[in-house]
Amino acid sequence: MTDPDQQQRLKQLEAKIEAAKRAYAPKPRADEHYSQASLAWRMVIELCAGLGIGFGIGYTMDWFFGTLPLFMVLFVMLGLAAGVKTMLRSAKEIQEKKVADLVDEDKGA
Repeated sequence: MTDPDQQQRLKQLEAKIEAAKRAYAPKPRADEHYSQASLAWRMVIELCAGLGIGFGIGYTMDWFFGTLPLFMVLFVMLGLAAGVKTMLRSAKEIQEKKVADLVDEDKGA
């Protein structure tokens, strides 16, 4: 293998192998990374959205029927329950993702 042509072809082959390894290497999961603050804001927004929607529906029904506080209080409570339920579902989803990531890390080690 002292021939310069063979050495050049060997270097080209090694470069192609490295390029193929880089092409099929797993990509970093930066797009799936969420900071704790963004997760907290997501939950706060879900709760506030439930309250806001409940207030809007209740106030509109009270205005339409002329029973000012009755439906507003009822639908605010329903909106609160819906917001809490959505928050708990999001927390469970986040927890399951973290557990799955930990299991994947343990399998890789």
